[in-house]
Amino acid sequence: MKFTGLLVVLLALVFSIGNAMALPAGKVEYAGGDKGKVTFDAKAHASKGLKCADCHSAPKLFAMKKGTDKLTMAAMGEGKFCGSCHDGKKAFSVKTEADCGKCHKA
Repeated sequence: MKFTGLLVVLLALVFSIGNAMALPAGKVEYAGGDKGKVTFDAKAHASKGLKCADCHSAPKLFAMKKGTDKLTMAAMGEGKFCGSCHDGKKAFSVKTEADCGKCHKA
């Protein structure tokens, strides 16, 4: 009986470790290519006055489900996805080499 209880506790710990290592709410991580991964921080964008609908419905720049959109720097450079705002006028540009580190982390 003690073994069964111990086994249940051990399994609970094993299955919960993924939640402990997950990204905090409001953050989404992308592979980011050769310049390093990109973590999108919804709270940072919300602090600038943006709402989810500003990117996910009004101009539908992004689908709601992660992995649905094929994000590329070329598309962003054409003003799609992040490049819609990150154009060097509204926010820093996705085309400026010096700004790569603002999103990409090696």
